[in-house]
Amino acid sequence: MTSRKPLDTGWESWIDRQIREATERGEFDNLPGTGKPLPGLDKPYDENWWVRQKLRSEGLSYVPPSLALKKAAQDALAEALRAGSEAEVREIITEINLRILRAHRLGIDGPSVKLAPYNVKRVVREWQERRSR
Repeated sequence: MTSRKPLDTGWESWIDRQIREATERGEFDNLPGTGKPLPGLDKPYDENWWVRQKLRSEGLSYVPPSLALKKAAQDALAEALRAGSEAEVREIITEINLRILRAHRLGIDGPSVKLAPYNVKRVVREWQERRSR
């Protein structure tokens, strides 16, 4: 435990002395990363570095809701075009359209994504054309 800074001592000299004494006692020996360069020094500054590091160390990922919705819309379209029936195509597209409209109405966090509901008739027509080939 460190002691209180004496009133007649400047901050810098007091701090330097605390570090020197701790070094002499060996309190900094065998620390992880001793003798290695600081990670990320050669990379551009990222104000959210600590968030990214925490997510990586915990094995987690985060996708902003706006980007997750865009991905879901792309996946829904691909799924609809592989569907087995026209009713299934309409169901898939109607469901993703409701999610898109809800996001427009209530707002959604993340980067701006210009995402419009799909035209159900157009998707059904494309599905039919693919099946007739």
